[in-house]
Amino acid sequence: MKIRTLQVDDVERLLAFELANRAWFEQHVEARSPAFYSRAGVGAHIADYLDSHNAGAMHPCVLTSDDGAVIVGRANLRHIDRAAGTGEVGYRIAHSEARKGLGSLALEHLVELARAQYGLRVLSAWISPRNLGSRRILEKYGFTRDALAAPHVVQVNGEEHASHLYQCHL
Repeated sequence: MKIRTLQVDDVERLLAFELANRAWFEQHVEARSPAFYSRAGVGAHIADYLDSHNAGAMHPCVLTSDDGAVIVGRANLRHIDRAAGTGEVGYRIAHSEARKGLGSLALEHLVELARAQYGLRVLSAWISPRNLGSRRILEKYGFTRDALAAPHVVQVNGEEHASHLYQCHL
């Protein structure tokens, strides 16, 4: 397994990953627009993320098979604010690859990027209480729930889910 920065030519691999895992992801996070699930939709998504990367506002990554042919996960460092020393992390792992340590590997990679490349001091993540696996991974890396932050409410499968802010001081 490899982790690398998202690339323009990842359209087909990323579309295959997102389509194969759509139902799995939509059990845990807010659904993407149906327009996303096309070559043009994923191409626009990649272009947007790479524009943000070039502006220094995010660092989008993919986790791939050893030969790079298949995307098995995503990991993003976003909302990078070097002046404030802050950023936000997030990741998605393919259902077939869940519980194999890839979430931990992704988060470890993002923490190292935040420290070494961007000089960040505080990372945050939004996690639903129902997403126990991600919460365990965050806590393993020193993230704690900010009890004072108001929950962020999203729609997941037609139900309102409150996500809570977790933070880690690097």
